[in-house]
Amino acid sequence: MGGLLSDERLLRACAERDMGTVFRMLNGRGVSTRRLAAAVGITQGRLYEYMNGKSRVEKLTVFEQIADAFHIPGRLLGLARRSWEPAPTGPEHPHGDRPPPNGDDLVAMDHFRSADRQTGGSRLYGAVVRHLSDRVAPRLVDTDSDAQVFAAAAALTEMAGWMAHDSGQDALAERHFARALPLARASGDLPLAAHVAASSSHLALQSGNPAAAVQWARAGLGLAAQGPRIPVLTARLHTMKARALAAAAQHTPAAGALEEARRDLEGTSDAAHPWLSPFDAAALASESALILRDLERLDLALAEAEQAVVLREEGRARSLALSQITVVDIRVRRKELDAAVHAAHALLSTSPTLGSVRVVQQLDELRRLLERHKEYPPVREYLVRFDDARRARMLLLADLIPPSSGGTSA
Repeated sequence: MGGLLSDERLLRACAERDMGTVFRMLNGRGVSTRRLAAAVGITQGRLYEYMNGKSRVEKLTVFEQIADAFHIPGRLLGLARRSWEPAPTGPEHPHGDRPPPNGDDLVAMDHFRSADRQTGGSRLYGAVVRHLSDRVAPRLVDTDSDAQVFAAAAALTEMAGWMAHDSGQDALAERHFARALPLARASGDLPLAAHVAASSSHLALQSGNPAAAVQWARAGLGLAAQGPRIPVLTARLHTMKARALAAAAQHTPAAGALEEARRDLEGTSDAAHPWLSPFDAAALASESALILRDLERLDLALAEAEQAVVLREEGRARSLALSQITVVDIRVRRKELDAAVHAAHALLSTSPTLGSVRVVQQLDELRRLLERHKEYPPVREYLVRFDDARRARMLLLADLIPPSSGGTSA
């Protein structure tokens, strides 16, 4: 790479994952197109498409091949430290006294994300904020830092926002999302900025503002259109748009947005992005159930909710609980009280120690829905069991419930 790694144009192209520009710069330094194509395992025809801006690299494996073939440090492309990169050692920074490189931020984020799925964000929020303040923030003012530091800060700040939301602290979550967006823009990572917009759309909807939720989803789609095509990202944004439109009783555009989300997810190839949270078939089924419920298409909503439960049987305790709550909710709306009570009993045994105030709040909403049918003996008996289980759960979560919410607000 010679002096290219100090070239601001190359650094900017890497931050934007614009491999066409990287290829053109390498070609300008005398690397033949034949060698470029062979080095990263693509045809010369595909290489020309990248160089002419007719297509963009989307596959993670190609980014990794480019990094390895031309010794571009992984952090510049949002990848983990490559095997050929020297480990950060030296007497001046023993035992990791220096903030970790971007690859280590990715590892930390994966650990946080994995733990969050099982234990809930409430118990992890403090750890993420400490990682941000101790390990990421100092590098934002380091003159040697590259744009990927801002991407790491944006992604982890967005994660902190979700964990605040899971703790029932939506005002705090909104502040985190508001900080994450300019950080993502500063990094030049447009998909990450679009991802933050999707999170802001979700929060606006949860706060009872579907108009703002639609605006955020549209803003995210605009940002996504300017970057590399990532179908799972646009699927998530179309889904958020559909949820907001359905909540606003705009049935036809909501159904259209949901169909666009399905088409995008079906068209997913190997496109990947290191900082984005996964959005998969289970997530789409879970969101589709809520959209179809609000569109009063309860048969289809129930099928999607039950599919979400099947797909979420392992690995994601909070997502499974939320999907089960949706199943019970829809069963009650369909006046299938026996089936609703059966599903509700299964729900009470789902991760009783899950540290998610959001799940507690949705359980309380479900109780209010069932309360309307308490004259039916099985429902009345279930409510007694629910109240006992809730008291036990609240004792375990007493240190996590915000004083203002009391754990019962919607």
